[in-house]
Amino acid sequence: MSGANISSLTPGFFILNGVPGLETVHIWISLPFCFMYIIALVGNCGLIYLISHEEALHRPMYYFLALLSFTDVTLCTTTVPNMLCIFWFNLKEIDFNACLAQMFFVHMLTGMESGVLMLMALDRYVAICYPLRYASILTSAVIAKAGLATLLRGVMLIFPFTFLTKRLPYCRGNFIPHTYCDHMSVAKVSCGKVKVNAIYGLLAALLIGGFDIFCISMSYTMILRAVVSLSSADARQKAFSTCTSHICAIVITYVPALFTIFTHRFGEKIIPPHVHIIIANLYLMLPPTLNPVVYGVKTKQIREAVIKLLFKEKDILAVK
Repeated sequence: MSGANISSLTPGFFILNGVPGLETVHIWISLPFCFMYIIALVGNCGLIYLISHEEALHRPMYYFLALLSFTDVTLCTTTVPNMLCIFWFNLKEIDFNACLAQMFFVHMLTGMESGVLMLMALDRYVAICYPLRYASILTSAVIAKAGLATLLRGVMLIFPFTFLTKRLPYCRGNFIPHTYCDHMSVAKVSCGKVKVNAIYGLLAALLIGGFDIFCISMSYTMILRAVVSLSSADARQKAFSTCTSHICAIVITYVPALFTIFTHRFGEKIIPPHVHIIIANLYLMLPPTLNPVVYGVKTKQIREAVIKLLFKEKDILAVK
């Protein structure tokens, strides 16, 4: 086995093959992903800068949005540069431990992203159902503790992935038909029993995604009840409008995520491998790319902050 330590059946490196069956068009596939990555970097870093420098955005909702932007830009940075190296320079080798590290950060950050969306749903629940107590409930300390708890949950639940994957014997080779190191993609290269990996992977997905979806659903059920009880149509419309950006972000995140999770376990014979790999990459790229656009278009305060910043820069340049 190339690059392998025969005594332990642990490869020194893996070979990431990119999108199986479409190797001849890797250059063309790379272009939209490169474009999306640039938008994600500029958009999310711009949002973080805007929220940190604009006093009008120093509110719990925007702190959570800044945390989501930071998570998103970190998530796509763990995979896209390596993917572009595969597509552009044919640099397919990745060290075994580097692969495990990438796998950990991909899954931990996707769990973190899900958790932040859940916190944002709770934020909307408090804002709409308890508007007078909003500032006293969601203090800076509470926001910091909630963010830290979400991070620790992801670390604790995803860290076992590395041990479960490292213990496996790799006697079938070191070839992974993917663009990044995903838990089950790496495990399936093994000639050992991966049932424990599959069960724990599904359990972690349920504990993170299932719990977050339940909390989001409960939050919006309570929000819907509160909004419907409002007497004024304008008040109902205003309350709903504060949630539209978040609902869009939920759809953008969870639809491709659920598709990827279930095709990995149940749809391999139905879904062609290249479709699965492309969807798996879109699952990581769509939220970071579209979230800044959605929040920028749908959120009045962010639009106003962007206009204010642009005119401020223009005035500074005019003075110079």
